[in-house]
Amino acid sequence: MAISRQLVLTYLYLLIYILLSSGVILYNKWVLSPKYFKFPFPITLTMIHMGFSGAVAFILVRVLKVVAPVKMTFQIYVTCVVPISAFFASSLWFGNTAYLYISVAFIQMLKALMPVATFLMAVICGTDKLRCDLFLNMLLVSVGVVISSYGEIHFNTIGTVYQCTGIVAEALRLVLTQVLLQKKGLTLNPVTSLYYIAPCSFIFLFIPWYLLEQPEMEVSQIQFNFWIFFSNALCALALNFSIFLVIGRTGAVTIRVAGVLKDWILIALSTIIFPESTITGLNIIGYAVALCGVVIYNYLKVKDVRTSNQPSMESLPERQTKDWKLDNSVKIPNIADNALNTSMESTADEESPLLASSRFSYIGRSKPNQ
Repeated sequence: MAISRQLVLTYLYLLIYILLSSGVILYNKWVLSPKYFKFPFPITLTMIHMGFSGAVAFILVRVLKVVAPVKMTFQIYVTCVVPISAFFASSLWFGNTAYLYISVAFIQMLKALMPVATFLMAVICGTDKLRCDLFLNMLLVSVGVVISSYGEIHFNTIGTVYQCTGIVAEALRLVLTQVLLQKKGLTLNPVTSLYYIAPCSFIFLFIPWYLLEQPEMEVSQIQFNFWIFFSNALCALALNFSIFLVIGRTGAVTIRVAGVLKDWILIALSTIIFPESTITGLNIIGYAVALCGVVIYNYLKVKDVRTSNQPSMESLPERQTKDWKLDNSVKIPNIADNALNTSMESTADEESPLLASSRFSYIGRSKPNQ
């Protein structure tokens, strides 16, 4: 009964994650689209998310003291957090801007390039090795995306460039997170990551907002609906914690599988909610080919990690029977000991402002004091 109850709760968390992730993406599209809510200011929307997330994180850390801040010097903040925040803000900015030009379905298809970009950046930065099997999988993903793009009826070059630029920026952020924070020995949970990164990202976004969007907002006299933006930011924040709970219960592998299911559901929903978003047979074929490459690539990376860390890996039944709760005293193992390589992580995009989820794979469950 205990195991069954834990399984039901785990599947419930997965369902909540899929619903929140799909909902936030569709919500962002609806808010930004000039055909619906008519708020075509992606930088402003991203700043609202960052400001809200930073404020909630500050309350949790400094006021309610739910989690304790990490020991971070000014030098570490400047050399690690600032560059990570810069690429993070850029990925959110470009990713949200893509909603103005291309459909949600096509954006999800382009996101299949995320492992390709992250793998290439990891190879360039020296955190991963160029292997023939992985390279062939990346080539398969790229071919699938090209086929899907060729089949896109409403193909827009500007929107595609924005989305691809956002993917590259996100890949750089993931690699920098591994290179810089791991080198300094820092581990951040979802709350402390937002506590340090969200305010810095807000500041980075302020400059392009002031130059690009602020003058247009004065001319157009946009009506600001508090409840729309509050609920939108609240959903984005809730998504972060749902990812945190899912990874804590199941691990990064399961959330990647759930992410694949979410992508298909999201593509289908987007065509219903936004009738102008049309999917062709070539779109589906190309995305299926790209998805096959992503699945094979993820399998190879998981196999590599499990092979190198076989003694320390726990079986799923053992993990499911444990008492799961947020414990601030938990020591988070090194990224290489408990999770997937950052090169396969792509959960942190514009709908989920988190650090690489591989750093949080075990933080959601209590352990004996070490």
